[in-house]
Amino acid sequence: MTNVDTLVESAGKLNILLDKDEIDRFILYKKILKEWNEKINITAIKDDEEIDIKHFLDSITLLDTGLFDEKIRVIDIGTGGGFPGIPIKILRDNMELVLLDSLKKRISFLDEVVDRLELKGVKTIHGRAEDYGKDKKYRENFHIATSRAVASLDVLCEYTLPFVKIGGYFIAMKGEDIEGELKEAKNSIKTLGGSFKEKVFIKLPDANIVHSLIIIEKIKETPPKFPRQAGKPKKKPL
Repeated sequence: MTNVDTLVESAGKLNILLDKDEIDRFILYKKILKEWNEKINITAIKDDEEIDIKHFLDSITLLDTGLFDEKIRVIDIGTGGGFPGIPIKILRDNMELVLLDSLKKRISFLDEVVDRLELKGVKTIHGRAEDYGKDKKYRENFHIATSRAVASLDVLCEYTLPFVKIGGYFIAMKGEDIEGELKEAKNSIKTLGGSFKEKVFIKLPDANIVHSLIIIEKIKETPPKFPRQAGKPKKKPL
């Protein structure tokens, strides 16, 4: 079985201390990820240390925002291999988590991860954000929406902000060079009921990687016509 020594050491440098149960879950998560990756393309990152840094550690840096410290409801949109949702859930077991992805095979993978890691309060959904963003069971129903490496920020806002309740937050995981995207997303953020709050830059220990967390607060309801039908947000961003 593989190990997550790099994750444990690097997380410690960010003052995130993992207990034995959390470490065991990350070890099993990585094992399942590598097994499935031989059958379908879950991730292009296959090296043990790179998985620790670029998937696990990268995901849990969201805890630095302080927004995950209470019992909350979170949706991870375009979650792929479960990032950042599942690593955060491992460390914040009391939060409710919904994982949304448009590829059925990835949802099948996530179902196995949730089952074998014995994670409670996690739901997986196969579908598109444009469709579920209009569903009353999900619309404006979450304290936090997250998304990583899915689309440009102006497009992401239309995918995510309809899910966030007033007073909640959308956290976009982006690279270091974010000013251009922020400028282009200004109208999208305002139109969809959001307000830019802050950007947090984080350097991953033991790696020459700096990423940004773009935090957008939901200050008013998203107009009913958003999100537009599938494909429209990407073809014609607000």
